Amino acid sequence: MGRKNTDKVVFHQIQVLDAGAKGVSVAKAPDGKVIFIPNVVPGDVVDVQTFKKRKAYYEGKAVKFHELSEHRIEPICEHFGVCGGCKWQNMKYSQQLYYKQNEVKNHLQRIGKVELPEFETILGSEKQFFYRNKMEFSFSNSRWLTEKEIGSTEDLGNRNALGFHIPKMWDKILDIEKCHLQEDPSNAIRNEIRAFANEHNLAFFNPREHSGLLRTLMIRTASTGEIMVLIQFFEDDKANRELVLDHIYEKFPQITSLQYVVNAKQNDTIYDQDIKLYKGRDYILEEMEGLKFSINAKSFYQTNSDQAYELYKITRDYAGLTGEETVYDLYTGTGTIAQFVSKKAKKVIGVESVPEAILDAKANAERNNITNCEFFVGDMKVVFNEAFIAQHGKPDVIITDPPRDGMHAAVIDQILKIAPKKVVYVSCNSATQARDLALMDEKYKVTRVRPVDMFPQTHHVENVVLLELR
Repeated sequence: MGRKNTDKVVFHQIQVLDAGAKGVSVAKAPDGKVIFIPNVVPGDVVDVQTFKKRKAYYEGKAVKFHELSEHRIEPICEHFGVCGGCKWQNMKYSQQLYYKQNEVKNHLQRIGKVELPEFETILGSEKQFFYRNKMEFSFSNSRWLTEKEIGSTEDLGNRNALGFHIPKMWDKILDIEKCHLQEDPSNAIRNEIRAFANEHNLAFFNPREHSGLLRTLMIRTASTGEIMVLIQFFEDDKANRELVLDHIYEKFPQITSLQYVVNAKQNDTIYDQDIKLYKGRDYILEEMEGLKFSINAKSFYQTNSDQAYELYKITRDYAGLTGEETVYDLYTGTGTIAQFVSKKAKKVIGVESVPEAILDAKANAERNNITNCEFFVGDMKVVFNEAFIAQHGKPDVIITDPPRDGMHAAVIDQILKIAPKKVVYVSCNSATQARDLALMDEKYKVTRVRPVDMFPQTHHVENVVLLELR
C-alpha cells in the first residue's frame, strides 16, 4: 500500500501578501505557515494547490483566481510562466521597483542590523525589455512539451529545441520563438540557426546520452552595434560545423565576431575551453564616456549596458574623488569601474582572481590611454595583504564589487586594519552585502544607499552603499 501524500493540500481564497525571494510571491496558510507561489502578484486572491510541505512553509501553485491584483498586468511574452526568466513580467514595473527597494532595505536592516540613512530612491531602467547584451541558449533534441501537446494523440513531429532550460530540469529545453530580453537581430539569428539546422538534419544535443552536434549558442551585443555569436559544438564535425557557420555569416554580415568551440566535456562551460575565431575579430567593443572596452567570449561585463553606466556614475559619485586619492578596486573584473573612475583619481589599483580578466583590463587601459591604473591577478584574500599595500600605497578609497557570496572575512579584516576613509560597496546580493556591513559596523558608518535595477521583469537588484570611517 502506497504512502499517503500529505504534501498536497488545497487552500481556498488565499490572499497573496508580498513578493518574495527568487521571484516567487508569499501568502499565509490558515495554519500560519508561509506559502511560496510562483506567477502570482501581491493582491491576487487565489486557491492554492500545494506540492511541497516543510516545517515552516509550503510550496504551491495557483489553480484558481478569485480576485486579480490592481498591480497585475498582462505579460507580453508568449513563454511567460513556463520559461524560468522574467518572473515578474505580470507585475507593473513601478511595483517591481517597490519590492526590489523593499528587499534591499529589509536585508540591510534585518541581517546587517546597522544604522542606516534614508534610502535614495531605486534607480529604475529606462528600458524594461530588450536590455540584455548577453544571452545563452541551449540546443536539445527533446524539447519541453506543453500540457496540450502531452495530451495530444497527434504525431508531435520534430522535437528539436533552441532555447532555455526549464527551471529545476537540467535536461529539458523550452523552444523559444521570441525573447524580449535582447535586441534584434538576436531573435532572428537564433531562429535562423534552428531553422537551418532542422532543414539540414543536423543533430541537436541530447544531454542524457551526450550526443549530437549542436550544443549551445551565445549572442553578445554592444551599444556600439557590434555583435558576437559563439556556437558550441559537441561533436568535432568540420564539414557540418562550417556549413552552419558559413550560412550564419552570409545571412548576417553585420556580425563582428563569429566564433566556435568544440566541447565534448560533461558540462557546457566554455571557460576552460579553447575558443576558435571563425570570422571577424575575437572581441566586440563597448563604449562608455569615450572609454572603449573589449569584450571577448569569456569576458565578464554587466549585462545591461545602459544601467551599468548609471551604476558606475553612482559609484563614482559616492567615492567623491578629487584627483588626489589612491583608489583600490577590489574584484575589478575587466577593470571597467577602475578605468571609469581613473580620471578623477591619482592612482587606481585593480585586483581580480581571473587571469583572462586582468589581461582584458590591461589591454583596455592601453586602448584608452590610461596610465594611472595598475591591475594585478590573484586570490583576493591572499593578494590583498600587508606587503601588497606597502608596495602600492595605502588606499584613501576602496571600491569593492564582489561576487554573490560577498567578501571573504580575511578581506574585510584587511579593510578594517588599513581603515581607508571611504568604502564604496557595490553588490548584486544585498543579503551577503548586509552580512559584510555588519562586520564593518564597528569602524564604518553607512551614509548613503541606492539600489539600481539592472534586470527589469526579474527579482534581481544591484545595490550601492557608501561607508565612511567613524
